[in-house]
Amino acid sequence: MPENAFIAKLDGMIQFADKGIVSKSIYDSKHSKVVLFCFEEGQFLSEHTAPFEAHINVLDGEGEFLLGTETLTGTKGSFFVMNKGMLHAIKAKKRLVFLLTLIKES
Repeated sequence: MPENAFIAKLDGMIQFADKGIVSKSIYDSKHSKVVLFCFEEGQFLSEHTAPFEAHINVLDGEGEFLLGTETLTGTKGSFFVMNKGMLHAIKAKKRLVFLLTLIKES
């Protein structure tokens, strides 16, 4: 591994659970945190806010993403940026895999 770099093989980390959402912390530093989320169809996170700017990168599947007052469909390759404190929610329309990156304030 190159010095001062972090490398992860995400394909081997993807797993699903019938009775809950799978979330795995992939990387955590003083500047950012990256979490891999895996939802079965129909699973959801209810409306909430985050104390940080957050980025969502959809890796696979399909979901509905409530960002503020607007609901958007996210599929493989979709990328969303949420400002600090933005109300948001997520519901999987099909199996859904995404990376959530939290940008911590420095």
